[in-house]
Amino acid sequence: MTPDPVRAGRAPIAVALDTPDLDEASRWARLVEPHVSAVKVGLELFTRYGPDAVASVRGGSGLDVFLDLKLHDIPNTVAGAARAVARVRPTYLTVHAAGGRAMIRAAADAAPDVLITAVTVLTSLDDGAIADMGFGATVVDAVRRLAVLAVDAGARAVVCSPQEVAAVRAEVGPDVVLITPGVRPAGTALQDQARVGTPERALADGANLLVIGRPVIRAADPGAAAASLAAQLRRALA
Repeated sequence: MTPDPVRAGRAPIAVALDTPDLDEASRWARLVEPHVSAVKVGLELFTRYGPDAVASVRGGSGLDVFLDLKLHDIPNTVAGAARAVARVRPTYLTVHAAGGRAMIRAAADAAPDVLITAVTVLTSLDDGAIADMGFGATVVDAVRRLAVLAVDAGARAVVCSPQEVAAVRAEVGPDVVLITPGVRPAGTALQDQARVGTPERALADGANLLVIGRPVIRAADPGAAAASLAAQLRRALA
């Protein structure tokens, strides 16, 4: 059975705390905490504040922390980084699947209590972009291959866009957490995302955790926006 990322009846949402301001990120985390399962700490916030960023947004809530560093280097370097950040007890730690089998295995071995989470193809890329990079495949094919490689190498979660969830679930089976950024409520602007989908569609196709940022944190009331999305998903899952 797939590990269940939902905490204490909260919605399967990880709110992306995309800001360089730790006080602002912590305030957002407090506002959304009653309604969602996780908060995502990205590269900008972690680079500026380090472990304090994780401690501050987690607070006393018990929310899962999705540490989105997208590690990508030689295996020894990634192992050292994974070992170091494991001390702050993130639930999820991202690495780039394109780093290869040995790199992913090194991360998994170095941080056995963390769900090493393989990022397949960034949601800002489309077929034309990956052709320019020399992949020689469609996005869907590239995502599927990278997901299988990552899981075989020890990743226990995979990041893909909503558009590839069904294909990835069919490849990796039920025992892998599928995390989907690029989730947008119907009618929301694409902004810098090329491959998006609605929360309901992503869940129906087999996603476990939805990464949602700007529709929540840029709302006039982030707490109310998170509560509304959570209620919407409960209805969809009923």
